[in-house]
Amino acid sequence: MRALTPVSEIMTKNIIALDRTDDLTRAEALFKKHHIRHIPVVQEESIIGMLSFTDLLKISFADATEDDRDVGAVVYNMFTIEQAMTKNVVTVNSSTTIKEVAEILSKEEFHALPVVDDSILVGMVTTTDLIKYMLKQF
Repeated sequence: MRALTPVSEIMTKNIIALDRTDDLTRAEALFKKHHIRHIPVVQEESIIGMLSFTDLLKISFADATEDDRDVGAVVYNMFTIEQAMTKNVVTVNSSTTIKEVAEILSKEEFHALPVVDDSILVGMVTTTDLIKYMLKQF
């Protein structure tokens, strides 16, 4: 493993993002369509928050029921993206080393880091990206 490899080597560059004006129904649809667990929330190109699938589960048990009614939509209309998202987001820049990213993620309770250069969201790196990188080393 190269100790100084930048996170730009493993980050996801095609970012699925939410605008602060989107609703939680759209967020749930994006999570399910793209099989992802974290979505940055942006205002123009700047990150203002992070929404995780777990955040949605905290406010709605809709996926845990077999009820045919759209319970999720009712609950989602009670909250905005900004109310559900994490606001104080830890970020890294594209030159941050993979080792530094691994250290941050191993110490914190989250599993994704937005990659920001000059206040612009340029990528996302997750614990899954780190695991895939490590497996390639073997």
